[in-house]
Amino acid sequence: MHKTVQNLISIQSAIKSKLLSLKEKNRIPKIIAVSKTFKIDHILPLIDYGHIDYGENKVQEALEKWADIKKKNDKIKLHLIGKLQTNKVKYAVKIFDYIHSLDSEKLAKKIAEEQKKCGVSLKIFIQINLGLETQKSGIAKENLINFYNFCKKLDLNIVGIMCIPPYNEDSSKYFSEMSELSKTIDQKELSMGMSADYLNALKYNSTFLRIGSNIFGSRS
Repeated sequence: MHKTVQNLISIQSAIKSKLLSLKEKNRIPKIIAVSKTFKIDHILPLIDYGHIDYGENKVQEALEKWADIKKKNDKIKLHLIGKLQTNKVKYAVKIFDYIHSLDSEKLAKKIAEEQKKCGVSLKIFIQINLGLETQKSGIAKENLINFYNFCKKLDLNIVGIMCIPPYNEDSSKYFSEMSELSKTIDQKELSMGMSADYLNALKYNSTFLRIGSNIFGSRS
């Protein structure tokens, strides 16, 4: 059995144990295997095992790696977890199934425009910059309701919210805040939790876990 598959099975077991301890054994969060920067031959064992959710940061890399694979396997779901530039939207809507990083009205308009051209409807998360970090994308939490309503008027399929907590801080307070914020727009999907803190994210109702290095190993 390939090491990546062993790692995934170990993560699934840890998640199952955590949810049992939380008395939520019936909850099944999605594990997004963050495959950014890894070559497709490193990912194929997971695909062959049957895993379907993968995360990429860059549109061009995703197109090069996944276009042929997705034609052969229509069950695969590709998640854009990095910042999306408006000039890349027309390519993104052709390869991705989810966008986790919607962060501006300009981008929302562009996604709506390109989706209509292609006749598709991606599942979209609004990214929240809870730590108000200048180097990170995302809207301020105070703007969430207005921004959500703006997106709904564009007929965007907003399924939830996403965050990346500040590095080297306890993520619990941010995950807790996200769990409460999701109730204000009546959306249950939460994209939060990565390799270092995904079990912690489960305590705060995360439904999409973005796990890279714990599955694929460290990046060079």
